[in-house]
Amino acid sequence: MTKRNTQQRRHTILSRVNEEGEVSVEALAAEFETSEVTIRKDLTALEKSGLLLRRYGGAVALPQEIVGSANGEQDSRRKTAIAKAAAKLIKDHNRIIIDSGRTTAAMIPELSNKRGLVVMTNAMNIANRLLSLENEPTLLMTGGTWDPHSESFQGQVAEQVLRSYDFDQLFIGADGIDVARGTTTFNELVGLSQLMAQAAREVIVMVESDKVGRKIPNLELPWQQVTTLITDENLADDKRQAIAQSGVTVICAAL
Repeated sequence: MTKRNTQQRRHTILSRVNEEGEVSVEALAAEFETSEVTIRKDLTALEKSGLLLRRYGGAVALPQEIVGSANGEQDSRRKTAIAKAAAKLIKDHNRIIIDSGRTTAAMIPELSNKRGLVVMTNAMNIANRLLSLENEPTLLMTGGTWDPHSESFQGQVAEQVLRSYDFDQLFIGADGIDVARGTTTFNELVGLSQLMAQAAREVIVMVESDKVGRKIPNLELPWQQVTTLITDENLADDKRQAIAQSGVTVICAAL
């Protein structure tokens, strides 16, 4: 089993836990055609990252009092607040990249009053939302190979397209934030994200506060590549200060 397949399996396991509330080692082993020992290792790793809770014979989703994102309304409010704060950083005629993700997608309605935008994205849902805006921003697509796990285009074709452009800003999400290192992700396909960051003069990370402190194995963008982190007002003060000490501007959007 390759490392990539391990991370994809864990991503699917986490999705299953969040959807069903509880999973069993036996059922997961049968589903993924692997050993129960392997599944236990997966669950242990996900628990250490603060993403679920182990129980005898399986695992359960984090309770609502631990993870605010379990509440759909609260999650939506946080994404909207972060999106509004991010849109305020965009000037008319800016050339921007919007990476795939629900939090970045929440910013699209906030762009309706911006004039002359040029927007590149690797996500079809974001492209469709951009096309519905009355101000008609110029849309660029990366192309590439469709990755169902990140729901975005990835690969060498997308990377080559990015090398041909330069942008004012990149807006990107993350599966987790390692306070000491930078943004982290389940997806091992980080090459495109890194090229996006290289192609933009400013890199703005958009992430909910409960993801700050999740030390998921794959480092995506080190703090040296990040200009600004936009999160919500629930971010703990010590974490905000620690990130700011890495040279990153931290914006905590009011809910």
